[in-house]
Amino acid sequence: MNIILLGPPGAGKGTQASRLVDNRGMVQLSTGDMLRAAVKAQTPIGLKAKAVMEAGELVSDEIVSGIIGEALDGMAAETGVIFDGYPRTQAQAHSLDTILADRGRTLDHVIELDVDEDALVERITGRFTCASCGEGYHDMFKTTKVADTCDKCGGHEFKRRPDDNEETVRTRMAEYRAKTAPILPIYEARNIVSRVDGMADMDEVTVAISTILDGADA
Repeated sequence: MNIILLGPPGAGKGTQASRLVDNRGMVQLSTGDMLRAAVKAQTPIGLKAKAVMEAGELVSDEIVSGIIGEALDGMAAETGVIFDGYPRTQAQAHSLDTILADRGRTLDHVIELDVDEDALVERITGRFTCASCGEGYHDMFKTTKVADTCDKCGGHEFKRRPDDNEETVRTRMAEYRAKTAPILPIYEARNIVSRVDGMADMDEVTVAISTILDGADA
């Protein structure tokens, strides 16, 4: 089972990918993490990527594709894969087809976590955490039981991510739409795109994704 998991920042994509890893033994391939790992390990592709990044240039599709191929070569053929952050362009989508075909794999599903932009802005901008223990809260959905006191550790200091503001969230949404718009038609033409309500409860989203994947297995 090889899938692409799509969703804008804050849609819960990371949570769902982690659950697929835990529940199904799949491997999440995040291109950003893989690039850093390849550079650190000084693999042939990693050394190429390092030279490009040190020159202040964008890593080419060829290098990203090489890193994906390198990762797939290092795992068992029956291991399921979740592609995260790749492909982002039509060229990368076609490269992925080649990478998978060369290894006897096929892309089974493209699952998009569908979100309401205004509701997502509310979800993200309301987040804050305890500065002491990291427990997460929300202005509307999960407030502290006692004002200004962490339920978990009793701490009184809280912090918010500086990029959890409306302008940044809406910019990230626009970037996501711009990046996914070119690749979705490719997969829609193959009838492998499924959409799940990303605004639903996390457990409901997990069940919906499992239903899609089990249907594909059937």
